[in-house]
Amino acid sequence: MDPRAFEEIARQELAHVPPRFARRIENVAILIEDTPAAEVLREEGLGAGEVLLGLYRGVPAAERGSFYSGVLPDTITLYREPLLEEAAALLAERRAGDFASAVRLAVRETIWHELGHHFGLSEAAVEAREVAGTNRFGEGGGATRSRRDRAGLRARVKRLFSVIMGA
Repeated sequence: MDPRAFEEIARQELAHVPPRFARRIENVAILIEDTPAAEVLREEGLGAGEVLLGLYRGVPAAERGSFYSGVLPDTITLYREPLLEEAAALLAERRAGDFASAVRLAVRETIWHELGHHFGLSEAAVEAREVAGTNRFGEGGGATRSRRDRAGLRARVKRLFSVIMGA
């Protein structure tokens, strides 16, 4: 899958974050890189054969206080090539009907995981929610949003991605 198609899927999946969470996402830029650098893998304590699909870096929303102003955005980085490999595995497991749907699922689950960290959840807490199946924000995502909610969320997604594109 080419980078532009992947970026569009990421943009669409971010727009599916429920409004109760989306309105609490502040000062976060979404980045897309092909693969994590070796230094990032070392920093995250990952060894040979371990995969990093995404990474949150910043000050979790739960820890921000009155001192939190004038700072660079937190980042959620999505790693395209590992996510495409994850999508292939999801397709092989028959968790998706086609490759594009599998990419959507991999991206959606990774966004949810990294947003968990943004909201202050530890890796163990995020993983517990994944095991329990409470880390989903739905296949359709935006079906119950009001027109105003969808428009506001589209504007926020556009701003987040403009940081990536340098616009």
